Amino acid sequence: MEDKSYIRYLREMVGDSMVILNAANTIIVNDKNEVLLQQRSEGGLWGLPGGLMELEDTIESCAIREAKEEMGIDVRLTDFVGIFVNPMMRWRKNDRAKVICYCFVAEIIGGSVAISDDESVAFGYFPKDSLPPIHAIDNLEAIHAYYANQRSIIEGKSYR
Repeated sequence: MEDKSYIRYLREMVGDSMVILNAANTIIVNDKNEVLLQQRSEGGLWGLPGGLMELEDTIESCAIREAKEEMGIDVRLTDFVGIFVNPMMRWRKNDRAKVICYCFVAEIIGGSVAISDDESVAFGYFPKDSLPPIHAIDNLEAIHAYYANQRSIIEGKSYR
């Protein structure tokens, strides 16, 4: 599996069969408590910076790596919001997965927000009452939990 993403490797093995995947993302806010979102090139909808785990990732390193890959920023994880599930994520026409996503609060400690890969077309900070269309239910639930000051959430239930 040298130099091949885990997801590509998995898809070569199972084709377009439904799979379960792990992901991590970050909620980053500015001094106005507006959340930083990424407009996705596929579909034009918005979401949190984040993505699917690779085999060498820890949950935390996945969140940090994805912020760097997608936005060109270095982040420090400061809090854990929870685990959110998207029961049916679609990428290509037939690429389907149940995604279990670990969501962190993070702060930018280096770099500057810029388009750094082909997954993004724009970035912006948005207030909680003016969110653009969000691409995935797990992202939307994580944003709502953050603004409700909920932490240690697993599939909608608090374990605090």
